[in-house]
Amino acid sequence: MPAENDTPAGRHISPIRVVRRPVAAAILVCGILAVGAGVTGLALASQTGRPATPVGKPTFAPIPVGKQAPVPLPSVRRVARPVALVIPAIGVSTTLVHLGLTPSGALQVPSSTSVAGWYTGSARPGAIGSAVIAGHIDSVSGPGVFFRLRLLHRGSRVYVRRANGSVAVFEVTAVHTYLKSHFPTEAVYGPEPDAELRLITCGGTFDYATGHYLSNVIAYATLVQ
Repeated sequence: MPAENDTPAGRHISPIRVVRRPVAAAILVCGILAVGAGVTGLALASQTGRPATPVGKPTFAPIPVGKQAPVPLPSVRRVARPVALVIPAIGVSTTLVHLGLTPSGALQVPSSTSVAGWYTGSARPGAIGSAVIAGHIDSVSGPGVFFRLRLLHRGSRVYVRRANGSVAVFEVTAVHTYLKSHFPTEAVYGPEPDAELRLITCGGTFDYATGHYLSNVIAYATLVQ
């Protein structure tokens, strides 16, 4: 399925679709997402026309310098918006674009495969709840920003720099691959008592007939001090 948002000619972009329950959809206005209540599915697909190609050993990204953000207490204190993402273990160092919903209810995706995007309908990284960041696995021109996401493991650190210069530090707790037909909506969008992070890309088997991956790779992480 083609992406809902505008993309440069010749670029292959992976659409993410948010499907809502009929009852919940009736109470949503202008495609606004009710996190943990109305969401029943999200799929990050690929239109690369080819599967991901293994590449050499990743270059480790340096840990960002900055004031480490404290783990938040349950309060109404608002945290600054995210502007960059660094994952040293898999060589990711990228700015973050903002992703919203298209009029049809599809989650926008980054126009470039080299950057990741924060879904503005989710929590801000470091705030109570689940922050969602999505990125492409690859394109016809080569690996995307989340090409090695599946290689993360429990204990890997993820750093999110915010607009006020603070850095939210997360620790990966699990990495799983799910068929898109079994996307774990509640685990991704459901309410959380602490600050969580979800990193999402494509993965699994590549379907040459459709030019799509059949699964999603999701890394789960929790804010640490």
